[in-house]
Amino acid sequence: MTKIAILGAGAMGSAIAIPLADNGHDVHLVGTHLDREAIDSIQTKRHQIRLGIEVPENVHAYQLEDAAQAFDGAEIVASGVTSFASHWVAEQLSKLMTPGQLFVMVAKGMEADEEGNLSILPDVISSRLPAELRDSVPMTAIVGPSIAGELAVRRHTCVMFAGREQSALDRLAEVFATPYYHIWTTTDLVGSEVCAALKNCYALGTGFADGIINAAGVDPDLEWRNYNYEAALIAQGMIESRQLVELLGGRPETAEGLATTGDTYVTAKGGRNIRVGRLLGTGMKFAEAWEQLDHITLEGAQAIEIIGGALPKLTERGLIGEEDLPLLRHLYDVITERAELDMPWSTFFGGQNTYLPESKLSLPGAST
Repeated sequence: MTKIAILGAGAMGSAIAIPLADNGHDVHLVGTHLDREAIDSIQTKRHQIRLGIEVPENVHAYQLEDAAQAFDGAEIVASGVTSFASHWVAEQLSKLMTPGQLFVMVAKGMEADEEGNLSILPDVISSRLPAELRDSVPMTAIVGPSIAGELAVRRHTCVMFAGREQSALDRLAEVFATPYYHIWTTTDLVGSEVCAALKNCYALGTGFADGIINAAGVDPDLEWRNYNYEAALIAQGMIESRQLVELLGGRPETAEGLATTGDTYVTAKGGRNIRVGRLLGTGMKFAEAWEQLDHITLEGAQAIEIIGGALPKLTERGLIGEEDLPLLRHLYDVITERAELDMPWSTFFGGQNTYLPESKLSLPGAST
């Protein structure tokens, strides 16, 4: 039996506790200040309110002020806290972790400095840890298509554990894997995390497709939908993911599997990113759409702002060309610069589309 401490009692933090509990491990789930009600519910009724499930008896819930007790003696530490709070996570880990523990990151995103240099979140967190932790704690991450609710009710789920030390990955796979939670490992941490962050960007963009036909008054139950549009954006997103993975030193083949195609597909099937994309597809500006969604956390929009905002700086430095990553650039313009949605189709797939018809379709967002 292994003791695991999980920081963050939201949907995914709680979901990854299920395979661990099924394997008979001692799981300690620590809530943030936003999880107080969820922790109270688990402590009193064994009920996870965000997932609607009964929590196994070997999952023990703690409020944040009791985190030291939960972390004491843990071999593995995981963080299910949103990417917006990565610096806060690093601050907590600095106080709670001890040398030699293994760390697993669940949230996805990136950070950029003033020159446009991009960093993956495990490296951001590691850089903010005390030296004795930074030098002794292997940083790993879970990537791939994993809807929290499905994992929590034990649906078959295929993921990759990524890190720089194979021995750490082997140990994590041994602890986490179940007959329904299928794990592959890769030492391409950078490539995996780049793909995991970008999939939120491109999945948000696929939401435009539904918004466009809704604005045109199309009844999707009676008429053709807009799957062609979605498929083209996903395909272009895979090409751009590969470009950025290579630029940042990852392996290009990482952009061909679970971390990209699989995760983009599942993210595009539902959730917050797709909801805001649908509103933008109707012609709304991002600020209006975000207001309508009651200012919910949008990791896709944040990733677009951070990664897309770095592209002009990387272009100016000659690290990428002006023609590179056209979809991500347009997503940035729509989200951050309040530009009209006008998909730059002719720049996709290497810019080989040289035939540009003079007439334009009347559907909003459908022009070439």
